[in-house]
Amino acid sequence: MLSRTLERGLGAYQIGGKLRGLRLKKKMGLVELGRHSALSPALLSKLERSLIFPTLPTLLRIALVFGVGLEYFFVDDQRRPPAVVPASERIRFPERPDAEDVSYSFESLDYPAVERKFSAYKVEFYDVAIKHRKTHQHAGGEFIYVTQGKLVLTIGDEDYTLQADDSVYFDCSVLHSYRKSGAKPCLAIVVAAA
Repeated sequence: MLSRTLERGLGAYQIGGKLRGLRLKKKMGLVELGRHSALSPALLSKLERSLIFPTLPTLLRIALVFGVGLEYFFVDDQRRPPAVVPASERIRFPERPDAEDVSYSFESLDYPAVERKFSAYKVEFYDVAIKHRKTHQHAGGEFIYVTQGKLVLTIGDEDYTLQADDSVYFDCSVLHSYRKSGAKPCLAIVVAAA
């Protein structure tokens, strides 16, 4: 039996909520997590609901399943330091590695952030021939804010032209692609579900 002081102290870390969050993010049920961790679904349920607190070996078994360290459970989210990304440390990547004609290149604006709820990018779009434009889709939503130039966003069969200071939010489970329009460079901030 834990004293009230220990219960309050451990409760502040919200270990149960963090366990549940990791499991739901991986779309994993209690039974599946039990198989991977060799822990019973009943025990896992009690841990997630904070009815009991895990021992360190139990917590380590769960952490290994999700690829996180024990420190993940003991960092107070409100005290987690901000993830600062100096411009000089960003790396530029092409849309597709080893491709000759790409529609865009991007830089991650938030790569050191732990447990991101979204991902943010600085993107430079290029003029490409229609045959080289690659359509893609992914789960969630996407937000684009054009900072310079003109961007043509194709969603399904519709084209949308965005100019500097225009923005758009859309369901990115629909096939979409991007291309620069005009002679000026085209830059945008893109935020997508992580």
